[in-house]
Amino acid sequence: MYEGKRILIVEDDQEISRLLTVILEKSQMESVTAYSGTEGLLHLQNHSFDLILLDLMLPGKSGEDLIKEIREKSMVPIIVISAKVDLENKVQVLKMGADDYITKPFHQEEVMARVEVQLRKASFQPMQPSKRRWRGLKVNSEKRSVTLNEKELQLTNAEFDILTFFINNPERALSKKEIYERIWTGTYYGDDNTISVHVSNLRKKISEITTEEYIKTIWGVGFILV
Repeated sequence: MYEGKRILIVEDDQEISRLLTVILEKSQMESVTAYSGTEGLLHLQNHSFDLILLDLMLPGKSGEDLIKEIREKSMVPIIVISAKVDLENKVQVLKMGADDYITKPFHQEEVMARVEVQLRKASFQPMQPSKRRWRGLKVNSEKRSVTLNEKELQLTNAEFDILTFFINNPERALSKKEIYERIWTGTYYGDDNTISVHVSNLRKKISEITTEEYIKTIWGVGFILV
């Protein structure tokens, strides 16, 4: 299903880079390696990729800086793979626009599962209707685009999927567990701040266009589109 997908691996540790290459090649994916942030950016300027596996502590240009530059021009899925385990670091890169975060050391099965989730979401062709509206929001699932009051919202894949889930279930309180298991198709263990970070990003981008509230927190439950 994912044969021929091009994945950019930006990792300065050659052993880890080789391991990631082996993991991807088992599923017939094509991998391109870069050993610094600068080299990674050069590959991105000259070639197109379906997904990026990105370390944070890189020579030349940090992973954080690379995320910022990528998100100025592209919504290509980014999975961070890092030895930084602090919640603050994870929250920071998710706010910058990363779609997922894996901590080192990692299990090969986890990497492959998360890669497949991002590729599946990027290639997903929804059933009709492909266009949904809620107040000033317009979502086009085929183009994976969103406008608010006729102004385009630049969303990451995760932000788009969460907002689409909201707009398909307006005025219904959705728990973090329900959102996580719907978007990431995995088991929610209750200690992951991923949902809150992505919702915070959505609110920030909405607030840049309008002062009207669209996503309300339901304390002890989750969130609701109002």
